Amino acid sequence: MPSFDVVSEIELAEVRNAVDQANREIGTRFDFKGVDASFELNDAQITVSAEAEFQVQQMLDILRNKLIKRNIDIKSMQEGDIVESGKKASMDVTMQQGIDTDIARAMVKKIKASGVKVQAAIQGDKVRVTGKKRDDLQAVIAHLKDSDFDIPLQYNNFRD
Repeated sequence: MPSFDVVSEIELAEVRNAVDQANREIGTRFDFKGVDASFELNDAQITVSAEAEFQVQQMLDILRNKLIKRNIDIKSMQEGDIVESGKKASMDVTMQQGIDTDIARAMVKKIKASGVKVQAAIQGDKVRVTGKKRDDLQAVIAHLKDSDFDIPLQYNNFRD
């Protein structure tokens, strides 16, 4: 039976490259001269720190641009609150990896409501869709692309 997986993954190597490029740009920009501002990457979490809140917002724009240039969907960014302490403002940005169970349930519900004769099952942080016809699976992919789940989706592991 044909099947495919719906996943939400990002290349962490590309995220690392984007963070390095953003750090280099901050070092060369005139409006950040003499300012203690930096990006730090730990696993899938980026810490943006500067001296003021508006500088953190500017740095987020720089980071978004670098991620877009590296073909990473910025929907995968989950921004935290800006925390100010003394002369430092910082924000934690988490890069979403995998599909959350609530979103996966909504996805399965949407697939079943579409009326296409397929089965959808949640398997960890991905959703496996199985059907008898390849055309049905392609219809499900088109239906999911039209839906908005606020996370980037990839369709892989297509088997005939």
